[in-house]
Amino acid sequence: MPHVEKRMQVGLFGGSFNPPHAGHALVAEIALRSLRLDQLWWIVTPGNPLKIGRELAPLAERLALSEAIARDPRIKVTAFEAAHHIRYTADTLALVKARNPGVDFVWIMGADNLAEFHRWQRWHDIAMTFPIAVIDRPGSTLAFMSSVMAKTFDHARIDEKDAPLLARMKPPAWTFIHGPRSLLSSTAIRNASRKTSRSGRQD
Repeated sequence: MPHVEKRMQVGLFGGSFNPPHAGHALVAEIALRSLRLDQLWWIVTPGNPLKIGRELAPLAERLALSEAIARDPRIKVTAFEAAHHIRYTADTLALVKARNPGVDFVWIMGADNLAEFHRWQRWHDIAMTFPIAVIDRPGSTLAFMSSVMAKTFDHARIDEKDAPLLARMKPPAWTFIHGPRSLLSSTAIRNASRKTSRSGRQD
């Protein structure tokens, strides 16, 4: 894990990043600014249990591409989950909390993940471990409040203007952060790459 000091405010931004793109970097940038973070851990996961069967680039490749795109020195690209054989976010957060007492963490995710967040393994535990910052994504701005997570933890939602205070709040606590949105998606990039590859073989 990256090195941190007590009382730091640190964002945890996990994903398969298959591949990472400017939209991911934008989410990280918005989180750093809105939450006033000292660090953001860009956690490249070994794989997503909800996406089994989808084409997944090697971890080393996704790690290298993430390091190339995450240029802010406060962003620490890491793949520590692989070393601990962790597959589920709830286990990741439990490990981070146990190893880093006195550090204030926030779990960061794009609003497009809210629709299926309740399908994540022990999602209630995730919400009760660290505060959560949901960053706006295209097509998710108006639909986010209808998600199971938003309805379940409606009482724990704080106003966006209080986002800088979120890291030090006792969970459950979460907020929705608006900002610039990128239309890029890893799925679209993979599909375009496959289409280009097929066209190349036909020529």
